[in-house]
Amino acid sequence: MNLIEGLQEEMSRCHELLKLYEEIPTGAFGAMMIKKEILDAEKAIANGDTIEMMRSCKSLKECK
Repeated sequence: MNLIEGLQEEMSRCHELLKLYEEIPTGAFGAMMIKKEILDAEKAIANGDTIEMMRSCKSLKECK
């Protein structure tokens, strides 16, 4: 698996996690943070920024 595939896998996982946070009445802050991380990852891929992709992959893996 390469970096982009791994990042896309983490983004998919976090999209599912985001749905759960959005269902929780007090989950707005967590949802907002996950959305930001997903958007940052999308920007990194669009820009071809390898360093930012690595950072985003690590950040998304830390989403629980």
